Amino acid sequence: MSEKFITSTEIGKRYDISSRTVNKHLADIGLIAQTKEGWTLTPYGEKSGGIQKKHPQSGNLYVVWMEKLLQNPDIKILSGEATAADPQNIKEQDFRSKFPAKLRTVDGHYVRSRAELLIDNWLYSAGIVHAYEKKLPIEEEVYSDFYIPAGKLYVEFWGLENDPKYIDRKKTKIEIYQKYNFVLLEIKNENLENMDDELPQKLLKFGIKTY
Repeated sequence: MSEKFITSTEIGKRYDISSRTVNKHLADIGLIAQTKEGWTLTPYGEKSGGIQKKHPQSGNLYVVWMEKLLQNPDIKILSGEATAADPQNIKEQDFRSKFPAKLRTVDGHYVRSRAELLIDNWLYSAGIVHAYEKKLPIEEEVYSDFYIPAGKLYVEFWGLENDPKYIDRKKTKIEIYQKYNFVLLEIKNENLENMDDELPQKLLKFGIKTY
């Protein structure tokens, strides 16, 4: 039996959300990118089973997906399966509400701090596909600062090192990354002083080349 392909509209119908929301999520996790011609498939998206299409009438680009994509934990998040029942989830929600994302980056992300703005803009200028605040594919309500699909790499910026509550949150997040064996890149304030030298070296350790 041949594999069935589905569109973002069909994915949206399954979760009762719009195709626009689906496409934004697919872009955030690095599967597609928005251009003037429409939604284009990224190399990561191609590896995930996407196929580039062109609408015969409008000429707009779009992508269809093998149905098995719905089993991807990154896509299951759309169904709302994640829960906010335990204390860790509540602490994460409190932090996110205390520091709302209001700063707009060059690529259109809204981030929570000037440091995150600098990092996001640097990743964009270096041509590295990335998502901001990607939820980890686990039951706990935990979001990484950034996610780089090319290396399945999660990125955390640690800024408030003199704040006891922040340090406790940092410790808890690191334990979660270790618990699920996620690959983590940590960035500190001192790394921002010379990003053009330090970030390429850090990323290269995870097999990600820049420039």
